Amino acid sequence: MPTTLLTEPTRGRGMIDITSQVQAAVTASGVVDGLCTVFIQHTSASVLIQENADPTVRTDFETWMSRVVPDGDPDFVHDAEGPDDMPAHIRAALTAVSLGIPVVDGRLALGTWQGVYVYEHRTRPHSRRVLVTTIAG
Repeated sequence: MPTTLLTEPTRGRGMIDITSQVQAAVTASGVVDGLCTVFIQHTSASVLIQENADPTVRTDFETWMSRVVPDGDPDFVHDAEGPDDMPAHIRAALTAVSLGIPVVDGRLALGTWQGVYVYEHRTRPHSRRVLVTTIAG
């Protein structure tokens, strides 16, 4: 069960396409048919499968998320690292910290417009660790 650690630098809040890195890990594993799991080792960032063709989808996603979980909400007590601290944790809980993606013929079985993303929920840059494990079926 090969596992690869990806270290992804972020520039602050937003989505970073990691599809090619995940596919490279699958290719290196030698698994032809099976399952790829993608797991982010953080509580203030997440991983998503999202549209990879039109960047306005990611912009609209962030617009909606900012409305639902605004920074600096006075009801939040946890703000040890700033006004985006608790909102980042809630955003991660609303999205996903792990994904399961089928592997078929050595390739991620993503749809035509799907990509794999790290979604940074903090406003400042971070270095995010993502584990990619490929299991033969």
